[in-house]
Amino acid sequence: MPEGYDTHADYMDWVRDESARRQSEVLGMLRRAFTQFIHTRQVEVIEFGGMTVHDLAAAITDEPGILKPLMACCNIAGRAVERDLDIRGIDSYRPRLSVVQAAAIAGYLKPFLPAELAIPALSEIDRHFYVDKEIRARKGRWEKVILRSLNTVSCVEFKKRRFEVDGESFEIDAASPVDGPIDVAIDMKRIEARRDIHKRADEILNKAAKFKRRFPEGRFAAVVYYPFTSEHLNVQSRLLSPSISAICFASSGHERIQTAIGLLVDRLGLRRAR
Repeated sequence: MPEGYDTHADYMDWVRDESARRQSEVLGMLRRAFTQFIHTRQVEVIEFGGMTVHDLAAAITDEPGILKPLMACCNIAGRAVERDLDIRGIDSYRPRLSVVQAAAIAGYLKPFLPAELAIPALSEIDRHFYVDKEIRARKGRWEKVILRSLNTVSCVEFKKRRFEVDGESFEIDAASPVDGPIDVAIDMKRIEARRDIHKRADEILNKAAKFKRRFPEGRFAAVVYYPFTSEHLNVQSRLLSPSISAICFASSGHERIQTAIGLLVDRLGLRRAR
């Protein structure tokens, strides 16, 4: 890492004392809160403090799948490994590492590992991060379902595109035509917390205004996922703008999405002839 730039070790130093105090407090609270439910049992424990970097590197080389729980235990993400070790494109769930890379990562992780940790606890940490990853991936597929629905019912073809205006680059989740000047741009936005509505709405409004500046004759629409259905009218009111031609709300599920997108396509006059 070039001089003057922080590494993960620097970040950990920032919070070392505070995190140690919190750990002590949480241990005390858990023991007090669950006194009658605490039992002592024999459990397998990994003694990280008793192993060398070479031992850890050998373990990672033999069982690459352990990399993710080890990284999660150390609060280290793949981007930190790339930044600090210049090892790019690492898939922490299915890593393909050379012996040299495994050794470098082992040396990087070792100072952040606890002296010991129970195997069930480490496995549970991995499960938590895996579930979070899969949920995020499932949410990401929402946009793909919408894009497929658009191309099923619309008389024009849509695909993800970018445009530039005032030196800024913007991504359009579904744009038509697939090349050349954009006639129709559709922005997709998942808003899952009430506190995010103002920020996300401003993002939609800003992108719509930029789009109209770049393509004055184009039409901009928004597809919004917002689970608080009683507030949909308020969201629509917030998104009222000369730059936005249509707004629709789409929940989950193929049928619900197809219904919502069908209504949007009708508003835009793009329904494919039957």
